[in-house]
Amino acid sequence: MFNPSQEDVRRFFCAVYEKSLCNAPMEAIETLASQWIAEHPEYHAEFANVEAALAKVYTNTQGQSNPFLHLSMHLSISEQCSIDQPRGIRQAVELLTHRRNSLHDAHHETMECLGKMLEESQSAGRAPDGDAYIACVQRHATRD
Repeated sequence: MFNPSQEDVRRFFCAVYEKSLCNAPMEAIETLASQWIAEHPEYHAEFANVEAALAKVYTNTQGQSNPFLHLSMHLSISEQCSIDQPRGIRQAVELLTHRRNSLHDAHHETMECLGKMLEESQSAGRAPDGDAYIACVQRHATRD
């Protein structure tokens, strides 16, 4: 299993951003990451300077989201949907995408569920509950 460090993640997104600016060839995962980066122009400055990105500390008290975490969640959800793991996540996200008429918006709502699942798992010291995660996404898809 691949377990990148915080530095690895930040270097990855900064490198992808740089490649996207000069139209350099990319691996498949880099292409996917560049598409999500393009959806978030508010983060572009964060990716433009790798040394600043490595030094920056993000805290909830600043009211600023961590762009590296945010985009990592987009990639995680994309990967989960591509292999349908946990089973049913693809259909739940597709339903939410259809209801919101936006994959981007669907991902953001799915992130709420993913974050909740991970927080509950960590606080209880147990494995993540994929069924509760999918049920949460489905609830989002059925509400207006």
